[in-house]
Amino acid sequence: MPTNGSVSDAPITQFTNGRILRDHRLQREDLWVREGRILDPEKLFFDEQGYADKHVDCEGSIVAPGFIDVQINGGYGIDFSQPSEDVNAGISLVARKLLEHGVTSFCPTLVTSPPSVYHKVLPQVRVQSGGAGGAGVLGLHLEGPFISVKKRGAHPEQFLRTFRRGGLKDLLEVYGSLDKVAMVTLAPELEHSQSVVRELSQRGVAVVPGGHSVANLSQAEEAVQHGASSITHLFNAMPSLMQFHHRDPGIVGLLTSDQVPAGRTVYYGMIADGIHTNPAALRIAHRAHPSGLVLVTDAITAMGLPPGRHSLGQQVIEIQGLHAYVAGTDTLSGSIATMDMCVRHFRQASGCSVEEALEAASLHPAQLLGISPRKGKLDYGSDADLVLLDDDLRVKSTFISGEEVWRKGP
Repeated sequence: MPTNGSVSDAPITQFTNGRILRDHRLQREDLWVREGRILDPEKLFFDEQGYADKHVDCEGSIVAPGFIDVQINGGYGIDFSQPSEDVNAGISLVARKLLEHGVTSFCPTLVTSPPSVYHKVLPQVRVQSGGAGGAGVLGLHLEGPFISVKKRGAHPEQFLRTFRRGGLKDLLEVYGSLDKVAMVTLAPELEHSQSVVRELSQRGVAVVPGGHSVANLSQAEEAVQHGASSITHLFNAMPSLMQFHHRDPGIVGLLTSDQVPAGRTVYYGMIADGIHTNPAALRIAHRAHPSGLVLVTDAITAMGLPPGRHSLGQQVIEIQGLHAYVAGTDTLSGSIATMDMCVRHFRQASGCSVEEALEAASLHPAQLLGISPRKGKLDYGSDADLVLLDDDLRVKSTFISGEEVWRKGP
């Protein structure tokens, strides 16, 4: 007979003295976890000896869903776009370090590369749940090579592709497989791109964002109508606000478009590192469409490393202070920010609430990937992936499946 009188004899953990982010607000209540999932205590039958087998005192901390980074190119000396004898060893190293920053799951991102790189890297990657060894891998984000030459940013021009064969065959020729792919960034103005978006969406293979693009609003809306659901790092690698035209606002117009199908949300990534996006632009986006904002780091190899030269796919990157440039140019090439840094900067720069800042790093990316409410929420039945933070939104400890996997030292 179960010791706690419930339908399972698995131990129950009770998180007490915390402010739980639930239903878009911080609430003073306890959190109950069994077998890695959050429980509804009202549905349990407890004996008179006490409710839980284990207690965790949150010491007044904010308790939020674990952060999810859907665009991260590497970090700590690891470049996800560089083939190696053991790709997963590099991913695992980054996954362990991400726990310090409240990230409990992520999408390793590959930038534009020759087909040989995709064919070597993709088969090796393991999609897996997180734990003591590191954050979980939700699937790959393939950023390019089907993007605009004009807005390629740090992506090497010689490896860019168009849809020459007119469909999914082009993707498979370059990538080899889509089995472990969660996201594909492509430019919706490329010829035949709309059929690619439609085929991917129908197969449920990937979420298809628009990015590195000079698409007009009509092209962007058509992509959404075919199944595209997000924008990659809004304002970066697309016509700037200085070129914003009131008769055709381009992809930015999706934030308030009335052509988005009913019941659908267009999500958009924001690199809130204080470098890539001016605070005013951040505020414009957030105030126009707050429920779609997804914080991403777009972090590169140099995250966590000192200034100097590092790689990003086929490019050499130079770190100067907090800036990452393609060596010898003034072209930004990803960031060296961590997710908790982005959350804090977004909160300060946008003037949004604490709850909104936290949901932009948890709820919204989970919704973008179609894995909410299992991830990104602290609802009953959700995975018990948690981050405990102080009032300045600094990470105190990280939990995956209800088990502590990282704690800040004294």
